Amino acid sequence: MARKYFGTDGIRGRVGEAPMTPEFCLRLGWAAGRVFASNGRRRIVIGKDTRVSGYMLESLLEAGLSAAGVDVRLLGPMPTPGVAYLTRTLRADAGIVISASHNPFYDNGIKIFDANGDKLPDEKEAAIEAELDTPMVCVASEAIGKAKRVEDARGRYIEFCKATVDRGLRFAGLNVVLDCANGATYDVAPRVFAELGAEVTVIGADPDGLNINENCGSTHPERLSREVRARGADVGVAFDGDGDRVIMVDETGAIVDGDELLFLIAAHRHAAGVLAGGVVGTVMSNLGLERALCARGIPFVRTKVGDRYVLDELRRRGWQLGGESSGHLVCLDLNTTGDGIVSALQVLAALAMSGQRLGEARRAVAKMPQTLVNVQASTPQVLVGHALVQAAIARTEHALEKRGRVLLRPSGTEPLVRVMVEGESADEVERLANELADVVRAVGA
Repeated sequence: MARKYFGTDGIRGRVGEAPMTPEFCLRLGWAAGRVFASNGRRRIVIGKDTRVSGYMLESLLEAGLSAAGVDVRLLGPMPTPGVAYLTRTLRADAGIVISASHNPFYDNGIKIFDANGDKLPDEKEAAIEAELDTPMVCVASEAIGKAKRVEDARGRYIEFCKATVDRGLRFAGLNVVLDCANGATYDVAPRVFAELGAEVTVIGADPDGLNINENCGSTHPERLSREVRARGADVGVAFDGDGDRVIMVDETGAIVDGDELLFLIAAHRHAAGVLAGGVVGTVMSNLGLERALCARGIPFVRTKVGDRYVLDELRRRGWQLGGESSGHLVCLDLNTTGDGIVSALQVLAALAMSGQRLGEARRAVAKMPQTLVNVQASTPQVLVGHALVQAAIARTEHALEKRGRVLLRPSGTEPLVRVMVEGESADEVERLANELADVVRAVGA
């Protein structure tokens, strides 16, 4: 379906620029309210991350929804998976997340869950976009929606996270460093791990509205790595700004990405006889993950990049476990979207049951060298299809001689072309990736 505003992960952009303007967000709240209130009065929950613009966008969405006759429940700062969970448990008709995930503070976004906490289906997004093209009118005064704050929202989500591991499992004696990216997990994540018995050190938990994802969190795990080494910690855990991704650091300070974490969860479930089917990855998943899973008889399939596609494939096959190298992992039996806290708990539970440390367990995945280069581009889709770029891709594939993979794709969330080369030699892969990226830059200049 061709969509004017909704992308693969909602609507996102720089605040103050189309589409993330005050006028548009007010109308978006109203349009969503019109769609959900078409069969009578409805209730929608709103959560957000810690960006300063979240205050403004929350108020605008609340006003638009109220004007359409929808009651609003405000969750305050809440990880995206927490909004999905609370949408279900509060019996809301939809949930709205105000976040731009791993993007800088000056970006923001809006994504909408349905009553089950799932990504909004295409037909609902199309209906909302259709309403955006109609004149905005307010319901009668007596029908205007009311807004209330859910005072115990964080506590509800904390208890949910804790309940995803065995009741008898405690992390007593486990020294954990958490990096909350100055984002939505800053309060709930430390409480979850502490209440499960871990000794917790926290960094990146002082949000000021401007420092979300700034040299911290899952996109910048270097500080976490230093902290783990300096403190002699057992493990480090880094979330992104909205808490749906996780990257970990082992006891040596080495970074453990989503592919390796996905394998650890899958291998543990497979050994316990509770893995439903196989594992879904993406075209960006490292070949080493595929080989490690297949060596254990675990089926593995790839989709396009994006949790929407991973979720669709999981549901199509009746499987439960999937994810991306970025750390966006889905345990579909536990939540309807990627959940950084829950995923980290599954990894730690697997380690506890095996008696291994993270550094030892991760060695089961022999990752192939992979270089990813991001190239700024105003028209990413056009660049990827350009004849000169396609010719450069063919040359790169010929140079690899079937010993690796080449992938160029436009980012679904930023004005970037992502250039990935994977192969047996790290030096060759890096050289080929940079040469291909140079071609993309030259064509786009």
